[in-house]
Amino acid sequence: MNSPWVGSATPIGPPADAVPRLRNLLYAAGVTGIWSGLLSLIVYGVGRLFGVPFEVPTPATGALFVVPWFAMALIPIAAAYIGALLSALMLGRRHARRIVFWVGTLIALASCVAPLAQPAEVIWSTRIWLLIPHLITWFLVVPQIARIVGDSEPGMYEPRTASD
Repeated sequence: MNSPWVGSATPIGPPADAVPRLRNLLYAAGVTGIWSGLLSLIVYGVGRLFGVPFEVPTPATGALFVVPWFAMALIPIAAAYIGALLSALMLGRRHARRIVFWVGTLIALASCVAPLAQPAEVIWSTRIWLLIPHLITWFLVVPQIARIVGDSEPGMYEPRTASD
C-alpha cells in the first residue's frame, strides 16, 4: 500500500478533489481567527478586572484612549484572514509549510514590536497585556495555516490506484 501522506500532519490522505485550496485556508482562518479573537477578548477582560488600563495614544493627537473591547476580538480575525490570503500564494509549491510557518512567525514577531514600543506614557502592564493576544493569534493561526498549505506541496498527494 502506498502512503504518500506519511509526512503530513493530516492522518489520512484526502482524495484529489480535497487537496487544500483557498477555501480551506479561509475556513481555517475563520475558525482559528475566531478562537484567537475570543481568547484575546478573555485576556482583555481579565486584564481589565486586574486594573490594567489598556490606554494607548491615538495616532493623530497622541492623547491616550482605552483600546476598545471589540478591537481585541476583531483584529485577530482580520490577521488570520490576511495571513490565509497571503499563504494561498504558496499553495502547491515546494517547502510551502516551512516558508509559511517561518514567514508567519516573523510577521508575528514584528507585530509584537507595536505593544512593546509604546511611548513612556503607556505603562508596562498595558504593554505586556497587549502582547498576549499577539502570541495567542500566532499560536493558533500560523501552525494551522502552515499545515494546510504544506499538505498541498508537490509529492504530498499521489493519486490512488485500484490496488490501494
